Amino acid sequence: MDRDRLAQALLDSFLEELEGHVVSLNRDLLALEQAPARAKELIPGLLRTLHSVKGASRAASAAMVENACHRMEEVLEPLIHGRTPTPDLFELCFATVDALDDAGRRLASRQELAGSPLEALLPQLEQAAHGAPPQAPQTPAPAAPPKPPPSPAVEAEPELPASPQVSGEALPVRVSGQKLDALLGRSGELRVAMLRLEGHAESLEALRDDVAGLREQVRGSTSETTLRRVELELARVARVLAQDRRALFQSSTGLDDEVRRSRMLPFEEGCTGLERAARDVAHGLGRRVRMEVHGGGLDLDRSLLQSLREPLLHLVRNAVAHGLEAPEERVRHGKPEEGRVVLSARLRGSRVEVAVEDDGRGLDLEALRERARARGMEAPEDDADAARLVFLPGLSTAAKVTAVSGRGVGLDVVRAQVEALRGSVEVAFKAGQGTRFTLDVPLTLSTLRVLLVSVGGQVLALASEGVDRLLRLSPDAVREVEGRMSWVTPDALVPLASLADVLGLPAGPPKPRPSAVVLSAGTAQAALVVDEVIAEQEVLVRSLGSRVKRARHVAAAAVLPDGRMALLLNPASLVRAAGGRPSAHFFPTPKEQVARRRVVLADDSPTTRMLEQSILEGAGYDVTACADGAEAWERLQAGGADAMVLDVEMPRMDGFQVTEAVRASPRFGRVPVVLVTSREKPEDKARGLQAGASAYIVKSAFDPTSLLETLRRLL
Repeated sequence: MDRDRLAQALLDSFLEELEGHVVSLNRDLLALEQAPARAKELIPGLLRTLHSVKGASRAASAAMVENACHRMEEVLEPLIHGRTPTPDLFELCFATVDALDDAGRRLASRQELAGSPLEALLPQLEQAAHGAPPQAPQTPAPAAPPKPPPSPAVEAEPELPASPQVSGEALPVRVSGQKLDALLGRSGELRVAMLRLEGHAESLEALRDDVAGLREQVRGSTSETTLRRVELELARVARVLAQDRRALFQSSTGLDDEVRRSRMLPFEEGCTGLERAARDVAHGLGRRVRMEVHGGGLDLDRSLLQSLREPLLHLVRNAVAHGLEAPEERVRHGKPEEGRVVLSARLRGSRVEVAVEDDGRGLDLEALRERARARGMEAPEDDADAARLVFLPGLSTAAKVTAVSGRGVGLDVVRAQVEALRGSVEVAFKAGQGTRFTLDVPLTLSTLRVLLVSVGGQVLALASEGVDRLLRLSPDAVREVEGRMSWVTPDALVPLASLADVLGLPAGPPKPRPSAVVLSAGTAQAALVVDEVIAEQEVLVRSLGSRVKRARHVAAAAVLPDGRMALLLNPASLVRAAGGRPSAHFFPTPKEQVARRRVVLADDSPTTRMLEQSILEGAGYDVTACADGAEAWERLQAGGADAMVLDVEMPRMDGFQVTEAVRASPRFGRVPVVLVTSREKPEDKARGLQAGASAYIVKSAFDPTSLLETLRRLL
């Protein structure tokens, strides 16, 4: 390696090392400031870190960094021997750490350190090192927002054995975060291809069945032999395709799991730097704060952690600046002088709940209402609605403008950033006891299970986790209240709007029983009328790209299993928009009702049951939905049916047992029975047909068109 390449390699290694050391220095200085009595325990660690930076900077020819670390060692060493640290000493040390961080960024961008904050601090460090009382820095380094956790690389064991020159230990291999992002994207594409292959396999099975049916029709003719040969070849190809599909499924699932595991980082790493930010805000306001992290060991995807950094920074600074009281006020109210800010994380199914909570004064609802009225807005009487005013842009209750508050920006940014992650943010408080902001975000940002709907001739995607239920609206379940339409439930009036109207798309013709999707965002709900509910599928999520800064009501793009793209909608934005829509007409002019075919549907999965019910009702069927096979059999005996659509694996009576009971019944023996199941083995299909099923559809490649076409043919 030539001299220039060696110098660049040393510098790159030093900068990567410096990033982690800055985190360690901030952490240990904060601990020392909060507990000066632990100086003998904490100072050695600080000195070791400074010594490491000093040695690495010498190798990288960063003389100014080396000099600063040496002086800071001389400033801190007397504390081991009983010297009492002063507030000015801590300010000088924190400013030096910030200046080291700034120096690293300058060196990374090929800038000189001359004129940098580090150079400005050197005289003060030298004076303090020679015994002069430390002075608060005259030109402190600008406090930059905390950066993403220092994890640009992930360590993994190499596949090849270590070189015999390295004492037999395995060398860690560092993989950049960008490469892991690219690998995850490829893994997601492989997963989508696997789903597409499942659809092809089902099409091949259907084609084979059609050929078998055609052969039966021409039995005894010269064409029978040819069709038999085609049928056998299709069967062979179907078996090979099924084997390849299973192998691809195992490989893609394993790869996906390994890539995701390699990208995981503890939640506490995502909180790195936030304690320092809280300390700096508190110090500037004359307050004291202690920050705690609960659930720090919870592993989350690095992309999610990086995306949460900015919202968490805003919330932590807001908690200290707006939530915590001054020490004397806290004492008057029986609280300790030191305020408390807690960051916590926990899993809730496929979602992550992250909370920022303080033990301060809580929200001033009257001040919020007053500011809202001053801006010509309606001030909500309900306390929960009034609390959500904090998320409005430009609304602040701060008495004056400071570096961290008073401009009315921050919490509206938090809401926008969280919603961009397909999440929501809620606020709750207890007067005089504290405020809690709760962020609800998806566990993964790369793949998602979505509900596909048709609106205005376009296919759009809604995250399944945000869908509460699917509806078939009837006129008696809709009310107009104060000029706005609502769906009536036993407990509440849910805002009702046309999704086409919200998105500015052409509306479809009114239907007697229009389909609607009930969305939830935090505690708020809305029902949105769509032209058609298509299917539920797993999709690959893609960013809209840097050219599309912000598209109204759109969160990302979804890559469908067939390769097409669909816009992934933002549920929180839609819920808010639906609440303010004027009245709309969802139903046609009353006409004579046409008698509809009755279908008994049974599936123990509420989501699958709702989806299939919506598809069937959209096609004009009168559907009786049941939670298991026994209920379906009881409903059939009580009211009859033109057809049955059954899952196989259900409690009490499974689909096979219900089918056998129907076929054995003199009254209902001729009722068509369609089995829609995840059981796709040949022996399962054979058992279903032996039980008397009229058709057998596999859920893995569920297509509403095939279900409707099957029923149409059978009826």
